[in-house]
Amino acid sequence: MASASSQIWSPLILGGNEFIGNIPESIGDLKRLEELHLDHNNMSGELPTALSNCTNLVTIDLNSNHFSGKLTKVDFISLPNLKKLDLLFNDFTGTIPERIYSCSKLTALRLSYNHFNVQLSEKIGDLKSLSFLSLAHSSLTNITRTLQILRSSRSLTILYIGFNFLHETMPEDDSIDGFENLQVLSMNYCSLSGTIPDWLSKLANLGMLFLQNNQLTGSIPDWVSNLHLLFHLDISNNSFTGEIPSALMEMPMLESDKTAPKVFFELPVWNKNTFMQYLMLSAFPKVLNLAINNFTGVILEEIGQLNALIALNLSSNELSGEIPQAICNLRNLQVLDLSVNHLTGVIPAALNNLNFLSEFDISNNDLEGPIPTGGQLSTFPDSSFDGNSKLCGPMSLSRCGSAGAGLTSTSYRKQFRCKVKQFRCKVIFAISFGIFFGVGVLYGQMVLARYFG
Repeated sequence: MASASSQIWSPLILGGNEFIGNIPESIGDLKRLEELHLDHNNMSGELPTALSNCTNLVTIDLNSNHFSGKLTKVDFISLPNLKKLDLLFNDFTGTIPERIYSCSKLTALRLSYNHFNVQLSEKIGDLKSLSFLSLAHSSLTNITRTLQILRSSRSLTILYIGFNFLHETMPEDDSIDGFENLQVLSMNYCSLSGTIPDWLSKLANLGMLFLQNNQLTGSIPDWVSNLHLLFHLDISNNSFTGEIPSALMEMPMLESDKTAPKVFFELPVWNKNTFMQYLMLSAFPKVLNLAINNFTGVILEEIGQLNALIALNLSSNELSGEIPQAICNLRNLQVLDLSVNHLTGVIPAALNNLNFLSEFDISNNDLEGPIPTGGQLSTFPDSSFDGNSKLCGPMSLSRCGSAGAGLTSTSYRKQFRCKVKQFRCKVIFAISFGIFFGVGVLYGQMVLARYFG
C-alpha cells in the first residue's frame, strides 16, 4: 500500500481490491480521517501505532485480510469517536484490550474468526450503545459467566458467540436476563449439552435463533409459540427427542405474511459460501430447520398453517406416517427436505403445485406408488427420490409395473444415517438469498453453511 499523504480525507474506501502489504505508519498523518475501509484485500502485518493519531476515526473495517499481532498496539483511548470496529477473518492474537471499553460510542464490535483468546471483561457493560457483537470462534469459555456479563449490554440486538464454549453445558439459570432487545442470537457449533433453557422465553424481540450443531437433548418447549417475532429457527444437528410439538405450528410469524422489523444493522453479515452480504433482519427467509435429530411421530396436519414458511427441513429424524396433504398448502415454500425418515404412503400429487419449490428431497423413506408428473416435481433429479424401493415413475428409479430394484430404503437409510452421525456436519439446506441479510434471487443449494456474524 502506498504511503499516506497529509491530504484531508474523510472516508478512505479501498475495500474489495487485491492490495498487499501492511498499513504504513504514515496513516497517522490523516488527522481528519473518519472512515477506514480496507476490507477484503490481502493485506497483512500488525496494526501501526500511528493509527491512534487518527483521532476522528468513526469506522475501522479491516474485514477479510491477513492482519496479525495484538490489538494493544492501538491506543483506543485516543479514538473517542469510534463507532464500528470490524476485524472479521484475520489472524489477530491476544485478547480484547481493556482500553477498547473506553470507546463509549461503539455500536458494533466484530472480532470473529481470528486467533483471539477472549475472556470478556465486565467493562463491556460500559459500552451503552453496543448493538452488534460478534465473537464467534474466539476461544471463549464459561458460557454462564459470559451471558451474565453480556446481560448488562442492554442495547444488544445482534449476538454471535458460536464456535466457543466447547462441550460446556447450556446454562439454565433463570437469572440470565437483560437481553430484551436481542433480535438475533447465535450459539451454534459449540457442542453444548443440556436442554433448550427457559430463559430464552424472555427474549420477546427475538427473530432468529441458531442452536445448530450442539448436543442438546430433550424436547422443544411449548413456549416457543410465545416468541411472537421468531421466524427463523435452526436447531439442526442435535439430539432432540419426542414428537414435533404443535406449538411449532402456532408460530405467529410463520403463519402470517408479517415481516420482521426493517431495521438496518450496524455491520453487514456475510455468507462466505455465496459471497453475499446482508444488512437487515427482514431480508432473512422464514425457516424451520429440525434436521438431524431424533424426533419421532408423524408430521402434523397443522403444518399447513405455516403459510409464510420458505424453508422446511425435517430430514434425518425418525418420523413416520404419511406426508400430510396439508403441506401442499405452503404456497411460498422453496425448500422442502423430508429425507432419511420412515415416511410411508404415496407422494401427495398436490406437491406439484408448489411452484416456487427449488430444493426438494424425500429420499430414503418408505414411500410407494407413482411419482406425480406434469408439475414441479418433474424438475428434480432422481436423487431426490432415491432409497424408496416402492416408488416408481418415468425416471430411472424403476418404471411403474416393473420389478423394483436397487438398494432398499431401509439399508440405504442405515448407511446414510451412519455417515451423517459420523461427521455431524451435513448441511441441511442453504438459501443463497436468505441465509443472511440481503437482496437477490432465492434458490437453494446443498453447501456447508456457517453463519458469520
